[in-house]
Amino acid sequence: MPQTVKVIGAGLAGCEAAFRLAEDGLAVELYDIKPKAFTPAHSNTDFAELVCSNSLKSNDVYGNACGLLKEEMRILGSLTMAAAEEAAVPAGGALAVDRQKFAAFVTERIKSHKNISVVCAEVGSIPPAPCIIATGPLTCGALAADIEKKSGGGLHFYDASAPIVSADSIDMSRAFVGGRYGRGDDYVNCPMTKEEYAAFYSALVSAELARLHSFDKREIFEGCMPLEVMAARGEDTLRFGPFKPVGLKDGEGRGYYAVLQLRKENMEGSAYNLVGCQTNLRFGEQKRVFSLVPALRNAEFLRYGVMHRNTYINSPRCLNADFSLREEPRICFAGQITGVEGYVESAASGILAAIHLSRRLRGEDVLLPPEHTVCGALSRYIAAENKNFQPMNANFGLLGGEFLRIRDKKERYRRLAERALKYIREYKISLCR
Repeated sequence: MPQTVKVIGAGLAGCEAAFRLAEDGLAVELYDIKPKAFTPAHSNTDFAELVCSNSLKSNDVYGNACGLLKEEMRILGSLTMAAAEEAAVPAGGALAVDRQKFAAFVTERIKSHKNISVVCAEVGSIPPAPCIIATGPLTCGALAADIEKKSGGGLHFYDASAPIVSADSIDMSRAFVGGRYGRGDDYVNCPMTKEEYAAFYSALVSAELARLHSFDKREIFEGCMPLEVMAARGEDTLRFGPFKPVGLKDGEGRGYYAVLQLRKENMEGSAYNLVGCQTNLRFGEQKRVFSLVPALRNAEFLRYGVMHRNTYINSPRCLNADFSLREEPRICFAGQITGVEGYVESAASGILAAIHLSRRLRGEDVLLPPEHTVCGALSRYIAAENKNFQPMNANFGLLGGEFLRIRDKKERYRRLAERALKYIREYKISLCR
């Protein structure tokens, strides 16, 4: 009988971990509270639920570190990347997916695997080894308390999601389809004049927040900055951020003052996400404020934006670079709870935790990915001594400074990516020896 490993949590990290362990011949018990219960961020009964169709971010392998990480994951046999390919929707250079199809694909692969048993139950404490804890940033209750006790204290930050509107409620007489610089037709663009933008901005910065109490601004994760927090930095901040009009012109070649872009939320194009408009406004305020964008004056909101308090552990204090607990290496953590930030990064950590635990259980040495790969860099980041530990996205700054003398950023990133892909392919071969 193969050894049984418990995996707690069926998000991206947990599903990646369970699938990899099962593919290695280990028996897996995957625990999740669905469909009996849901976290505040989830409503789909399937596993691996994404909050946003664009949660997987850029697909540019040689110009974006998250795009590079996805290619590394493909090389390592990622279930997330297989699901994304199956459920992809047009989104220019981004890897956007139909969220329902994506989750259904992952769920089917998990439930049909001969080595995986799914258990619908709430886990109140860290199970005996061997196990992988991948309960995500919304971990709460008795399990959160047990994790905090055994990991030396929990940390947290806030992030937010954007509203979604129905496609047929968008006023296309005030919008147009197209990508920046004429590249593709994957976005609906909602332009605003200076006066229209001023009215929108005024309403946004004076709108009522959903949370009645305030929180420390240092707790807001920069990559998911609520629109109203960003706007508070100055009236033109949004025009240099999510509302930037760069590369978008009318039929006569004239530019716009500000443009809100909408992106398909599903394959059918029946719903659109407000790009960059993650928010913590009260629901009624969201409708009032975003309806001031001319193309959205009659918009039907299918989902309002929400903000969540996300928890992560102090990984440098309690985890090794193979995502194992220092006091018990056969207990691993994976996902955003470790301090890797983002769905892609979370999924990657699930693959890596499973690779390392599988080797450990077979009596083999743990092999970390090379430090000049994104997988290797993130692994080392979560375990390196850091008095001000914060969640980290994939970025080229983690990959070493050998190419910093190359002044052209595109060339520098290309060289970093080529080196990373060479090393990750060699790493995959070394795992099979």
